[in-house]
Amino acid sequence: MLVHTLPGQRPRKSRAILVALLCVCSLSSAADDISQDEALQLRQQGEIVAFSSLLETLKQRYPQGRVLEVELERDDGQLIYEIELLTGDRVVREIEMDARTGQVLDDERDD
Repeated sequence: MLVHTLPGQRPRKSRAILVALLCVCSLSSAADDISQDEALQLRQQGEIVAFSSLLETLKQRYPQGRVLEVELERDDGQLIYEIELLTGDRVVREIEMDARTGQVLDDERDD
């Protein structure tokens, strides 16, 4: 499992952020996981925002949060970053963000 701290805690190289972006694991049968190659191509074409740009939003919501896992999925034609984050209170949150705009679509406690 990949662990990545938010900006301002211990900066990571952009390669580590890209690895987090490309971490693909299957948790949902309703959404299609995006391969690493396709994710990189979408990023290079400007179709999706860089995961590093989403870290600031996550930091604002959860200043002590740690990203545990990131998936890029296509769900009903929409590209979504699905992020598991451990809060400072040791609660795991599952956050969905629009991969094209960075807008938070859903934020719920992961059971």
